[in-house]
Formats: sequence, structure tokens, C-alpha cells
Amino acid sequence: MAVCYNKLWKILIDKDMSKTQLIKAAKISTNAMAKLGKNEDVRVEVLVKICSTLGCTLDDILEIIPNEHKKEVDKREK
Repeated sequence: MAVCYNKLWKILIDKDMSKTQLIKAAKISTNAMAKLGKNEDVRVEVLVKICSTLGCTLDDILEIIPNEHKKEVDKREK
């Protein structure tokens, strides 16, 4: 299974908020943001801080993608 944070980026656009502003408001590290940008796993604590800051739930900022679908997406991105 893979994780996709496209929903998070959409929320930031809708709120006219930059990644840097989210880092400061949620008090998360730049390393955590870099991992989010690469759709890599991050600690639940980071996700909770983001949700608290944005007033949303985990379902609002991420989706879990089955491995078969991830392979198709990876092929398209290359």
C-alpha cells in the first residue's frame, strides 16, 4: 500500500496557504514536509498536527492507494 497526499495540497490551495506557512502553523519539520511532498510515510503525530491546524481529518488530507494502482501511477510519472 502507498499513501498519496494530493488532498492535502488541494486544501492548501483552497486556503491560499503555502507549505512554509503550514510548516510554521503546524510546527512540523521541513523534513516531514519533504516526505509528504514525495508521498512517503510520516509519523502519525505529524498528520495529527496538520489536521489540527487545518481543522480537518486524516481522510481529508490523504488517501491510501493499493500497490497495483501505485505501480501504474509510477509508470505514468516516468
